Amino acid sequence: MDLLYTVLYYALQLYTFAIIAYIFMSWFPGARESAFGEFLSNICEPYLAPFRRIIPPIGMFDFSPIVAIFLLQFAVYGLNFIFSRIS
Repeated sequence: MDLLYTVLYYALQLYTFAIIAYIFMSWFPGARESAFGEFLSNICEPYLAPFRRIIPPIGMFDFSPIVAIFLLQFAVYGLNFIFSRIS
């Protein structure tokens, strides 16, 4: 059970960092067109797309990734809660 918790915890944290890297890549012209940028796009956009449909950009700022990261961190806290009750 401890292994399952560890794998899920680090997977969620890694995905959060991937989203943050994807956001920062938007600040550099042409970064998203690189192989790494396309890889991040393939793994991040399916998760971010529903948030973008609900939360429209305000001017030039897209706040949907912040909500998406908040939800991921909420899942991590829920994971910690569940596995603390089991152990």
